[in-house]
Amino acid sequence: MTTTLTSPHHHTTPTLHITPTSTTPIPHEYHLPHYHPHHKVEGQDKRDSLRMSAKGCRTNNGFVQNEDIVERVPDGGSREDSPQASPVAIPGLEAHDFKGAQPYAGMPKEVLLQFSSQARYRLPREIFFWLTVVCVLVLISITIAIIALSPKCLDWWQAGSMYQIYPRSFRDSDQDGNGDLKGIQEKLDYITNLNIKTVWITSLYKSSLKDFRQGVVDFREIDPIFGTMKDFENLVAAIHDKGLKLIIDFIPNHTSDKHAWFQLSRNRTGKYTDYYVWHDCSHVNGVTTPPNNWVSVYGNSSWHFDEVRKQCYFHQFLKEQPDLNFYNPDVQEEIKEIMQYWLEKGVDGFSFDGVKFLLEARHLRNEIPVNKSQNPDMITDYLDLYHDFTTTQVGMHDILRRFRQTMDLYSREPGRYRFMGTEANDESVSRTMMYYGLPFIQEADFPFNNYLTTLDTPGNSVFNQALMSWMENMPEGKWPNWMIGGPDNSRLTSRMGKEYVNAMNMLILTLPGTPITYYGEEIGMRDILPTNLDESYNPNTLLSKSPMQWDNSSNAGFSEGNHTWLPTSSDYHIVNVDVQKTQLGSTLKLYQELSLLHATELLLNRGWFCHVGNDRDAVVYTREVDGIDRVFTVVLNFGESTTMINLAEMISGIPPNVSIRLSTNSASKDSVVGTNAIKLDKGEGLILEYKTKHFLHLQTAFRDKCFVSSRACYSNVLDILHSVC
Repeated sequence: MTTTLTSPHHHTTPTLHITPTSTTPIPHEYHLPHYHPHHKVEGQDKRDSLRMSAKGCRTNNGFVQNEDIVERVPDGGSREDSPQASPVAIPGLEAHDFKGAQPYAGMPKEVLLQFSSQARYRLPREIFFWLTVVCVLVLISITIAIIALSPKCLDWWQAGSMYQIYPRSFRDSDQDGNGDLKGIQEKLDYITNLNIKTVWITSLYKSSLKDFRQGVVDFREIDPIFGTMKDFENLVAAIHDKGLKLIIDFIPNHTSDKHAWFQLSRNRTGKYTDYYVWHDCSHVNGVTTPPNNWVSVYGNSSWHFDEVRKQCYFHQFLKEQPDLNFYNPDVQEEIKEIMQYWLEKGVDGFSFDGVKFLLEARHLRNEIPVNKSQNPDMITDYLDLYHDFTTTQVGMHDILRRFRQTMDLYSREPGRYRFMGTEANDESVSRTMMYYGLPFIQEADFPFNNYLTTLDTPGNSVFNQALMSWMENMPEGKWPNWMIGGPDNSRLTSRMGKEYVNAMNMLILTLPGTPITYYGEEIGMRDILPTNLDESYNPNTLLSKSPMQWDNSSNAGFSEGNHTWLPTSSDYHIVNVDVQKTQLGSTLKLYQELSLLHATELLLNRGWFCHVGNDRDAVVYTREVDGIDRVFTVVLNFGESTTMINLAEMISGIPPNVSIRLSTNSASKDSVVGTNAIKLDKGEGLILEYKTKHFLHLQTAFRDKCFVSSRACYSNVLDILHSVC
């Protein structure tokens, strides 16, 4: 082998030419010069790689030394005659099959492919790949199954209690003697501590005082007595910041006679001409002969002669509250726009008041007297007639469904479902259930259940009947609700006595559905006495609207002013929030414990309700969930004397001794009682807790006594709810 070094004039680095002359191997000590990448040989565009086996080459830090040999071909010379760079022949390199060799860092692709194609590398790789595919498919299948089998989540109006506030009586912030919106905002922490989820504010629109804000002068304005629109917007923001929701009253049936629509209608101005129910009538010498015998809720004829239009207008309530004509599409559109206005302000829902009065019969025939022998001229009281032509007319529910459609338009955003409740006083239970809608046509989320608010005498039978009449008539899958007071009803303490307040709060907070508390019921407030009241009001409508009793300071902490619009109750020194929040066993303390239990216990917010026992001795029912071996049994005595009940005879499989989870008597809490003889004093209530596998809702004997609105089963293994029970 001969070796020559050439140094062309255009290169400064000499080029090494190696011409093999024999097969003598190159010594390991011979080092080839490194090729600099910028030294390109003229006329040559590629480089020959010197391939060396790991056996015949030196390694440097794990990498094989691979050096390029560059050849210079003279211009015009023959390729055969010119010196050429040839790869150094290393015996056995080309034929090497790498058997037995181990992978090493920096191996070229060709070598890597030879190793990766071997079975011991290929099979694990394929196994891991298909395992990954299978795991992903299994996870997707499990996710789909969980979603498909999971029961529907409870919405905000189902998951917690509602707290109804009469705003003029809750808290006065500006010392004028009237409660206001800023006052409500000041007390939001108190409401939150009651474990309330929804604040319900009764009518706050600009209205006349005479009818307690029921005759609205302007649906888009806050009455100045409560504050400004800015105050309302701040209140909405504060309520939402606390994680609460807000619903407000809406009275669509009528307006005030001071409303701009009525002023335009009585003058027959444009589209407003038929915004109200007008009809010709006789008016001679100041005496009006109405079109028929229809009577208003407050008595006397429901027709009133208008001197401007020279016609009679129809009013179901006071003459200052003319009824809107809902047969007019423009009226319905106006109401829709008002709803949208408040929904855009952030309101989470409405309580639609007096909806059964929305339509009246167009034929204007006389209604049938209850006493057919009564002189027609003597019919002046609302109860003297059957109101078949002035309430719940055909088409009324269609109007409510259009209200629902508007609410649904604003419920598309996740977490912003808009609630719709309807008030239907004095309706029969069967007619009240129609407000839920049809199986495939949604109407109200629920009509407000005011049947407990009318109970004014003690007795277990009447309470059992009130509970079962609602549960038995409620459409399948619908959601119940329970309330014990309101601004138009006497307070429970005045109706039945303070002994029953704790038991009543225990009742509504352990029944299935949404409990609704009228402000002050959580501390056991009572009606004020009907003396020294404003004569412009009906005293009977004022008694349950007295100021909230916060502490034992002047005006019960309701106002720092010199006077209040209504007097406070005389018992406010001992019945107030400040006293009861630190008093062991107080009505407020028990209410907080009950509301917390309702909010956190699956048995109460998702469980079956099974009515147990006879109707005379006590009110007894169980709350149970499939998959949970614990059961709550609630035992309440609304009778007028002490009673003794034997639960062991009523409930099969109940243990001989059970623990008391909560009691209206704080001394009994967390104690144990024998189920064969449970003594209940007047107005006493117990929540009993025990373990069992004998669920009543699975027993044939209780098939017609057990109800559930949103069925769910619990899995102990996965700690989830599912619907395959």
